[in-house]
Amino acid sequence: MVVLILERVSSGLRGELSRWMVEPKAGVFVGKVSAMVRDRLWEKSVRSAGDGACVMLNSSNTEQGFDVRIFGDRSHEMLNVEGVWLVRVHQQCSR
Repeated sequence: MVVLILERVSSGLRGELSRWMVEPKAGVFVGKVSAMVRDRLWEKSVRSAGDGACVMLNSSNTEQGFDVRIFGDRSHEMLNVEGVWLVRVHQQCSR
């Protein structure tokens, strides 16, 4: 299973991804594709993202059962700590 979340990307990229995956909500794609197709979709997404952001979660033989890739938006940082994925949220200071 693969989940790909896109923010601030072109509708052309979203249209291309919809050929391979289902888009149940705007910018969220879900599907079951081979590892080769998954990797190529990720590469295409990153190349086309521009100032946008991409997050991919896919099934993997890990303790949590998934792996994560992230590109773009750095407000949420994904950390792999001894094989466990954690999220660090960077807060904006308003002064």
